[in-house]
Order: sequence, then structure tokens, then C-alpha cells
Amino acid sequence: MADANGRTKTNDARDEQGTHRAPAATGEELAALLHSDDEQVLLALLKNPAIAETDVAVLLARKSLLAAVIEEICNRREWFKTYALKKALACHPHTPRLVSLRLLKELYLMDLVQIALLPGVSVELKRNAEDQLATRLPQLPLGQKITLARRGPARVAGLLLAEGHPLVVPVALDNSHLTAAQILKVLAREGVPESIVQAIAHHRKWSCDYNVRLALVRNPATTLAVSLSFLPELTVSDLRELAAPGIVPERLRKYLEAETQRRTRAGENSVADKESFDDDQQSKDV
Repeated sequence: MADANGRTKTNDARDEQGTHRAPAATGEELAALLHSDDEQVLLALLKNPAIAETDVAVLLARKSLLAAVIEEICNRREWFKTYALKKALACHPHTPRLVSLRLLKELYLMDLVQIALLPGVSVELKRNAEDQLATRLPQLPLGQKITLARRGPARVAGLLLAEGHPLVVPVALDNSHLTAAQILKVLAREGVPESIVQAIAHHRKWSCDYNVRLALVRNPATTLAVSLSFLPELTVSDLRELAAPGIVPERLRKYLEAETQRRTRAGENSVADKESFDDDQQSKDV
């Protein structure tokens, strides 16, 4: 117990010395104090006229940096002139919410993409980064849209897909972050161009997704041949729902009814065959 108390007193003494030295520290001593875990030491260090933007960047690289230290950094307006510090502050988990949201508006395109995809970033910050990207899409040149279609988050890839540019659509469909939910949103849009629908219908991944197939059959821009190729994979209950009046064009509806009847008969025959087999087995047992 005495040893523990002794260590505590030693640490307290070191922290107190660090707090006194921090405002005037330079060189190696300043660099060492940047890694202190004591809040008072770090707050005192920020008052040091020798501290540079690179030193602040070292502090912001510490994800465990205390909120009070972050707030003090935010109070120093001169540090907001450096883009690297703006980005570091926007990404830091302890930066005040309103500061992070404001800084997002000043970040470059691909840095917004990075924030939207980082696993440790809050859902709200990710969503706002995506909002910033979505707002900028109409003004972006084609080259940047292709880059975003390839590397951007799911929502942004979906928005670019919906724009329908022939050079962007195939890239967006191959985006590893794109989800079926975003594909379904695109297909649910009123008047979605046939070129987009056909690109989805013939894509090696999305054409195999059950819910996407269902949405394609519902979509009036899907060709009859494509819709018919999907029917054998749909469940009887979905076939019946789609065959209700007013859901799909009349010509397709007839095929849906025929497929439903074929499956129903096949099911009845299967049940009859099973019952006949069971009767035969019982006769042999007797």
C-alpha cells in the first residue's frame, strides 16, 4: 500500500512539475509533454508561445485527447487557418458537435468520403459528410463523379447511379459500398430511365439479388424478356401479389398468372405423389 501511495505522490509531483514547465518548454521537452495524459499539463502547454501547428497536429492524432483540451484548441482561431488541423478537428471524436459540422463544409471532396467511411466516426457526422457530398454533386466535373462513383459511400453512389450518366452508371454499380437498399431507392424513383434499369438488370451482382429482381419485375422500364427470366425464381406468394390488377402491365400479368398456376399444379402433384408413395409403403408393410 505504501508503494502505491508513493507512486501516486511521485506521479502527482511529475504532473505538477510538467504543468509549471509546459508554458515555457521547448525542443525535446515540449515534444515529450505532448504525450502527457494530464489535462492541466496539456492546457498549460497550449499557452506556450513556442507550440506550433505541427505540435497541435500531434495532440489531435491522439483519439483519447480530453474534451477540455479540444475545446481550448477550438478557441484558438489562428489554428483554424491550417487545413490539416481543420480536418483533424472535424474527425476527432471529442470535438464539439457544432464545430465538427461547421468544419465539414470546408473539407475537400475525398476527405469527406474518408469521414463518411471511417468506422470510428459518429453516425451523425457520417450523415452530414454525405450531405455535403450530395450537395456538391451537381457542380462536379465528370472525372470527379466517376471517382466518387467508384470510391464513395453507398448513398452517394446511389445518387450518382440515379443521374444515369453512361460512364458513371457501371462504375457506381461496381462500388463495393453500394447496397441493395440504394438500388431499390433508384428503381423506386418515378420515371427512372430505361438505361439505368437495364444496367441493373444485367449486372452480375445486382441481377441476382432477390429483392432487386422483385423490384425489376415491378418496374415498367424492365423488358418483358428480363422479367420472364426472373419469374421461376420468385416465390408463389410474390407471384400472386404481382399478378394483382394494376401492379404490372397486362401482358406481363398474364405470364405471372400462368406461372402461378403452373407452380400451384406442380405443388398439388407433388403432394399427390407423396401421398401415393406413402400408401404404397403402408401396403407393403401390411
